[in-house]
Amino acid sequence: MSDLRSEAEALDSRDELAAKRKEFVLDDTVYLDGNSLGALPAHVPGRLAEVMTHEWGKLRIRSWEESGWWTAPERIGDRIAPLVGAAPGRLVVGDSTSVNVFKALVAAVRMAREGHEGRAVRDEIVVDATTFPTDGYIAESAARLTGCRLIPVAPGDVPGALGERTAAVLLNHADYRTGRLHDLPGLTAAVHAAGALVVWDLCHTAGALPVGLDAHGVDLAVGCTYKYLNGGPGSPAYLYVREGLQPRFDSPLPGWNSHAEPFGMRPEFEAVDGARRGRVGTPDILSMLALEAALDVWDGVSVDDVRAKSLALTDFFLRCVGAYVPQGRVESLTPAAHAERGSQVALRCEGAGDVMRRLVERGVVGDFRAPDVLRFGFTPLYVSFADAERAARVLAETLG
Repeated sequence: MSDLRSEAEALDSRDELAAKRKEFVLDDTVYLDGNSLGALPAHVPGRLAEVMTHEWGKLRIRSWEESGWWTAPERIGDRIAPLVGAAPGRLVVGDSTSVNVFKALVAAVRMAREGHEGRAVRDEIVVDATTFPTDGYIAESAARLTGCRLIPVAPGDVPGALGERTAAVLLNHADYRTGRLHDLPGLTAAVHAAGALVVWDLCHTAGALPVGLDAHGVDLAVGCTYKYLNGGPGSPAYLYVREGLQPRFDSPLPGWNSHAEPFGMRPEFEAVDGARRGRVGTPDILSMLALEAALDVWDGVSVDDVRAKSLALTDFFLRCVGAYVPQGRVESLTPAAHAERGSQVALRCEGAGDVMRRLVERGVVGDFRAPDVLRFGFTPLYVSFADAERAARVLAETLG
């Protein structure tokens, strides 16, 4: 054990991101649940106090213009854009991930059907069969609303399920249970070859690894901001619309915020230009500005460096688990290949729910997914190699 502890100390001493840890509110707990809720950036409470006491308390309605509230969805979208490989003007922040999945998927079907008169009707939606349940629920509802047949398949089997009737494909960049990373460039290319549009859910990858939305020609993408982006519980999600699709993006939820003349109060709808078409109603300013402040921790940070540390952390944790945990007590579901790994480690373990409860009692916080999976999320901005070693050691002691 002492050798791995010494190695953790050496790795932390060479970690170029180690100083970022001081920018978060942390304690002696080993916090490995940032893939569910990121830690609090230390300066956010002060910023929120300013928003509440000055912008809301004193300026009141004037803050929509004087404090920039009205433009916050696009402004904050532009701050997230480099973290997912997008140019400015392609992301808008607002609503929940679920609402944005609905907007993106229905709009994708509508756009896929344009200009196909006289050819086979594009009446099929392909969905990741292993997806987070809500995405599946929304895909099923979107299929009913658009008159499509829903085809659930494993991500690796998507190319074989595509055809001239495929309208849209909804995929997760990483499996929420195992952390397995799916082939975004390859699957996007396969969907395009079939003449369909693809929607990617980035909830478990944005802020943990490079995504490359623009580079890989992704059509539409959605994601939350409360995991690796540390925006706070229930912080607003975002919607990405490829530049070439923006003039055609036909949201199923048009609202006054996405109107070309929002204050004209005209009865007929005329969509605004650009990704702002993804806006609907009045933005949730308090949570949105908390997110904007939280994104300050990314100043000067390279996503490539974050990815390198993520892989080093998960490699080291798996080595520690292999060294400390009695053989046969846990089984890693995390892909060994870096190209297939997100930023979490999933271990199959008998009685996983009770094991995680005992880990939390001993100061190691991960989470549990039924029926038998322990999940440990590694957020490179604040998780250390010492955290990884301690978590594996406490896991071994708990199982022992």
